[in-house]
Amino acid sequence: MAESWVNYAERIGSDLHLELSGPGSRRAALIRALRDAVRGGRLAPGTRLPPYRSLAADLGVARNTVADAYAELVAEGWLTARQGSGTRVAERARPPHSAVPPKAPAAPAPSARTDAPHRGRPARHDLRQGTPDASSFPRSAWLASYRRALQQAPNEVFGPGDPAGRPELRAALAAYLARARGVRTEPDRIVVCSGFAHALRLLFGGRSGQILRGPLAVEAYGLPFHRQLLAAEGVRTVPLPLDEHGARVDRLTRERAVLLTPAHQFPTGGPLHAERRAAVVDRARARGVVVLEDDYDGEFRYDRKPVGALQSLDPEQVVLIGSVSKSLSPAVRLGWMVLPERYVGDVLAAKGEREAWASVLDQLALADLIVSGSYDRHVRRMRQRYRDRRDRLVAALAERAPHVQVSGVAAGLHAVLRLPPGTERSALGAAALHGVALDGLADFRHPDTDMPADDGLVVGYATPPEHAYGAALEALCGALASSGTRGS
Repeated sequence: MAESWVNYAERIGSDLHLELSGPGSRRAALIRALRDAVRGGRLAPGTRLPPYRSLAADLGVARNTVADAYAELVAEGWLTARQGSGTRVAERARPPHSAVPPKAPAAPAPSARTDAPHRGRPARHDLRQGTPDASSFPRSAWLASYRRALQQAPNEVFGPGDPAGRPELRAALAAYLARARGVRTEPDRIVVCSGFAHALRLLFGGRSGQILRGPLAVEAYGLPFHRQLLAAEGVRTVPLPLDEHGARVDRLTRERAVLLTPAHQFPTGGPLHAERRAAVVDRARARGVVVLEDDYDGEFRYDRKPVGALQSLDPEQVVLIGSVSKSLSPAVRLGWMVLPERYVGDVLAAKGEREAWASVLDQLALADLIVSGSYDRHVRRMRQRYRDRRDRLVAALAERAPHVQVSGVAAGLHAVLRLPPGTERSALGAAALHGVALDGLADFRHPDTDMPADDGLVVGYATPPEHAYGAALEALCGALASSGTRGS
């Protein structure tokens, strides 16, 4: 496509003219033109773009066409948008052949789990699990919801508040979770919290004494942070072995509660088999065991039918815990507990009358985002984007590292690369030398499990911004090629 730029007032963002041509809609042509200009260096980092109305008038297109194009490029990481400073070219989106070399992104904080042998070497590519693409946050939709929520909020919103959370959000969550995850609940069974870790602290600690007590059965592979948090509350965790059907719930003995990731086991991947889902609920009902369901990425599935929430099998035996840390951002400190009726009062007592709760205004904004349909649209858009990234990862490894087995990719935001025995540490070292930060599978293994240790890498393909993902894949493949992971 031949786009030309004329009469551009550098750094001010006025008199930007485009000739749009090529296949597709005017919106698609505008996105291509802006992206090519940034990539080619004709729009410098920090440049302020014209307001929607001005550019739309210049181009003879609808204002929404420009707004949608800007929003798409913000989501991809080419542009940034902040209230009061307009839309600008992102500082990190420098042209690859610019005369001025790009400034290297700040290295992530050293991880005692992943790069201890190479702490002094900065990581240029972040493929660690646990976070979505930060550049994909739906800024425009969130801002619109925040404004509507603020304008419509009754005066009592600015008072002390309710430890259960705003009724608007609890009602929106009850409807959304029923529709999207098959959850059976009412708004008065939902307690808003600031995330999964906060929920664990409320259930196993809190000022009013422990609501749940150990020992707690957990999956043999899981987040060490959760185990450390529980240990700090005096809760002993007992590991359940895993196989191709998920956690071996038949190995439950005298544990008072069990923590599972039934929709997509973390980090090995795969849903809990239907027979085991029924078995663990039956056991919980018969023995008074409480099942904690970590629904950490239930929205993101690719090659299989959606797996509904385990909670739907027995709402009185299962506590479902979710958050927006994967679907929106971990910076939005909002989560929820869907509780059996008998625990609601105890959890509210644990929160207290002056708990440092999640922001009421954020709660109202999230409620509006859900009710307006913007949350669903964002999740669908990110589901497709992450699926494309997953496919690119699988294709690149098939071509460049065919000896590596990729698993756990039917859902979620990460993949597990299975390695020959004894090669995980060398692969992590090679990754660090190539500037790649990622996690080893051993980091997530429960220290008391009797399962054989598997070597592998946990690759968070959702983490990098879109424009940096190709380079991250290239570096990962180069690391695997040089790491000696082909075995003997």
